Amino acid sequence: MTLMSMTGFARSTGAGLGYRWTFEIRSVNGKGLDIRLRLPAGIDTIEPALRERLGARLQRGSVQVSLALQAEASASQLRVNEPLLEQVMALAKRIGSRIDAAPVSVDGLLAIRGVLEVVDAEDDPEKLAELARLLIAEFERTLDDLVAARAREGSAIGAVLATRLAEIDLLRQKAEEAPARTPDAIRRRLADQVAALLDASPAFDPDRLHQEAALIATRADIREELDRLAAHVAAASALLAEGGPVGRKLDFLAQEFNRETNTLCAKANDRSLTAIGLDLKSAVDQLREQIQNLE
Repeated sequence: MTLMSMTGFARSTGAGLGYRWTFEIRSVNGKGLDIRLRLPAGIDTIEPALRERLGARLQRGSVQVSLALQAEASASQLRVNEPLLEQVMALAKRIGSRIDAAPVSVDGLLAIRGVLEVVDAEDDPEKLAELARLLIAEFERTLDDLVAARAREGSAIGAVLATRLAEIDLLRQKAEEAPARTPDAIRRRLADQVAALLDASPAFDPDRLHQEAALIATRADIREELDRLAAHVAAASALLAEGGPVGRKLDFLAQEFNRETNTLCAKANDRSLTAIGLDLKSAVDQLREQIQNLE
């Protein structure tokens, strides 16, 4: 499945039945799916249909839909009052059989008050129903364009996220291979510190100092953090490959990345490891920032 961004915009126009219309759909980041519609008075009957279609296509995002509807030169139409016309024709036929009269003309019939009516669209249920059908079809085309825009943005974000994950994994490998984190290097560093303390004050208990140094060395081990970072990189990469609405899962993983990186920085007992930890924090922050845009 394709990764989807929560950001997108689509606009379309159409015309029919004496009207012109313009649909606009804007979508930005949101915790859930928040839909807001701005429809002209008299057209709000299509709102449930629009909400249903949005809910079927989108999972997350703050979505604003606006419809501008404008009547052309005249949205009115002429309609013959059929029942009244039938009565007039029947009456003319009955009277005509009694007297010698000229045949009834079309002009004469239409000139009779009430036979020909001017009907506005909003007074014609059939025309309103047809207009609603056209507007819903136009909205579906606009929604297709929005989904396509969100997919294009999602694809671009996916490429950025893959780059950030590769960077995080490379930094993890650098930390793994850092000479400063080898047991021998840690022991030498702590041994030098213990020797310096004993030189400064012979009253210190050498055995107790060595025990404390062993505890410090254990706490300084970043093996677990490196292993968890590797697991998180693999899990995030799998979610990117899976696609679809994975934004929430990736956001959770980003928090885990941040937690492991903070712990690594806290445990770093060497300038080189501290530098790697800071680079990791920067890469994780960029990762999380981009994830916020995903559905």
